[in-house]
Amino acid sequence: MPLPTTPGFFGLLIPNLGVNELLIILVIAVLIFGGKKIPEVAKGLGQGIRQFKDSVKAGEEDSAKKPESEAKSST
Repeated sequence: MPLPTTPGFFGLLIPNLGVNELLIILVIAVLIFGGKKIPEVAKGLGQGIRQFKDSVKAGEEDSAKKPESEAKSST
């Protein structure tokens, strides 16, 4: 008897996508953006994701440095 699994966040958002579904999505994207625009859209999306990750890392570093500076000022 298999164990029941609960889908994660993306499992609820994006159900099981097969090859046929991915091809349909790709065709719709080409129809909407055009063949020449797809690489530009992908590049912009990649840069946006990279900037988001960098800002999250910077926020984590700032929050890690904050308690150290508070400890120095209180002594």
